Amino acid sequence: MTHTADVQAVEQTDGVTTEPRSHPEQADIVVIGGGSAGLGAGRTARRRGASVVLIEKAAIGGDCTFTGCVPSKALLEAAGRGQSFDQAMAEARRAIATVAATEDASALGREGIAVVIGSARFADPASVLVNGERIRATKAVVIATGAAPAVPPIPGLESVSYLTNETLFEIEKQPSSLAILGGGPIGVEMADAFSRLGSSVTIVEAAERILPREEPLASAVLASALQDRGVTIACGAPVTRVEATDVPSGVRLHLAEGKAVEAEVLLVAVGRTPTTEGLDLARAGVEVTGRGFIHVDARLRTTARRVFAAGDVAEPLQFTHVAYRTGSLAATNALSPLPVLRFRPEFVPWVTFTSPEVARIGLTEAEAARHGARVAYLPMEEVDRAIAAGRTRGFVKLIVGPRFGLRNLGGGRLLGATIVAERAGEMLQEVVLAMRAGMFPARLALTIHAYPTWSTAVQQAAAQFFGEYGGRRARPASADAEVAS
Repeated sequence: MTHTADVQAVEQTDGVTTEPRSHPEQADIVVIGGGSAGLGAGRTARRRGASVVLIEKAAIGGDCTFTGCVPSKALLEAAGRGQSFDQAMAEARRAIATVAATEDASALGREGIAVVIGSARFADPASVLVNGERIRATKAVVIATGAAPAVPPIPGLESVSYLTNETLFEIEKQPSSLAILGGGPIGVEMADAFSRLGSSVTIVEAAERILPREEPLASAVLASALQDRGVTIACGAPVTRVEATDVPSGVRLHLAEGKAVEAEVLLVAVGRTPTTEGLDLARAGVEVTGRGFIHVDARLRTTARRVFAAGDVAEPLQFTHVAYRTGSLAATNALSPLPVLRFRPEFVPWVTFTSPEVARIGLTEAEAARHGARVAYLPMEEVDRAIAAGRTRGFVKLIVGPRFGLRNLGGGRLLGATIVAERAGEMLQEVVLAMRAGMFPARLALTIHAYPTWSTAVQQAAAQFFGEYGGRRARPASADAEVAS
């Protein structure tokens, strides 16, 4: 809660005031940041019986609720249903309001979490200053300040109007043409949505393909799908200069190869950078990495013993589910006599929610080749549910390696998977569970799947590790795996 203007504050040392407090002077856990990581930390601490003060400088819910996952998925769904731009944006705003109502200060207050709106900075490793007041953490502080859109140092970019994911959902008029700088998940999802809504879309990506972190075949399948919907894709095309055009707010991107891309609106989607400005981390003894992330160990502890960090500010895997999970782990470890719970990035799945979806966990084929891995590959055009739905773009790729002491008994050990399909995000989850539980791939092959379901493709692919199935069998992984499989 902010303080009214008629209350006179008297400054003391370190900016601490003597005005009446609207929140506790101390709590077991003080959480800085009210996004997914902060909510994960605060709610987990309360479930463990700890007192919590959560400090947020803007709105509770963070990027995911207001400018990320929630509005972008609502927009994609509305565009897929054939709704207009105005209808789609209204759906995004409705989704934001519905989700935000479950996370606001009133909702958290009912859960026993004290919320303070303001910017926090460290006074020392055990206390922070906010709104001129000191709040002490008797157990630990959890930093969960998230990340902000990265803006590349391209000449001229600072002189033109552009959007980021933080401002995209504020626009009221559909752009006739949209240039998207960046072919990562945000870029391709918004290319999918706006092309379906009727905008002319161009993706400009410096790497040789869109979604460069994914399997090459996944990139190729999605690129083909987007191009069929009218999206122009310029890969291997670094931008050397940006300038305004005669069209109001219009931009021209000059590419290294000598070509240019013009659009009415520019969306910059080249990644995100951790938010640490103004925290006075040095006062707490908290160090950052060369890339600007807060340095944490596998238990989410920073270089200061009583300070933990979670979510995008500390983790290069910048996903909402990772943020919530690391926030929860940070709070659990902070409240434990011995912080023993470790974050396991190898078990983190992620999904790009285009049509088709691209879902991934663990290693790619090229990464797994040095582990003596084997690969099972199944194109969706051989899956009955995909045939029945008329949506046969994509594939399932499962990767296994030898299990210590047992080699390939039971199929070995699952190392990773990539699925490209209309329901890839849902299909991936049984693979995620199998990996997390250390399950033998044979379990996937022997488990009865309802027919005809999308997930039957996982069972059919797993069967290839035990002999020929449907004319296909597993093959050795290749370090030079390209588009063909």
